[in-house]
Amino acid sequence: MDNTRLATILSIAALAIAVVAFVQGRGQKVPEAYVPGLGEIMTLQQMRHAKLALAGGMANWQLADYETDELNEGFEDMVKFHPTHEKVPKPLTELVPQYVDGPVKDLRAAIEAKDTAKFDAAFDALTAGCNGCHEAANFKFNRVIRPTAPPVPNQDFRPN
Repeated sequence: MDNTRLATILSIAALAIAVVAFVQGRGQKVPEAYVPGLGEIMTLQQMRHAKLALAGGMANWQLADYETDELNEGFEDMVKFHPTHEKVPKPLTELVPQYVDGPVKDLRAAIEAKDTAKFDAAFDALTAGCNGCHEAANFKFNRVIRPTAPPVPNQDFRPN
């Protein structure tokens, strides 16, 4: 068999495979990626906020550091998945950093220094930042406070 005939057979075979793949793929919908709602993200933020308060209050710096990272990821998710939101006068891409970046930075410094007084001040500043953001977003009715009880009954917040 000469090279020209072999090349022709291989080309036809490749074309046939491509056509079959195309036909089999037609009519199939590509599933949409899941995007968490802003309310879902905020509910997780509320849990993280409470866990962070308890971890820092008990000087569990490793857990406080972890919860700060998780909280920061949640703030990033808000901006990524919901850069704007209905009835909010300014984009969340502006509001979230404006109200929480400074307090998160101060929390990280307090945790690294293992300083309970600085942690408390930074945590209160974060809480005030959350409430300021809610107010600026016309969600003033959603007021965040320092937790008075553990958010979950099955976690020990004391350091190991």
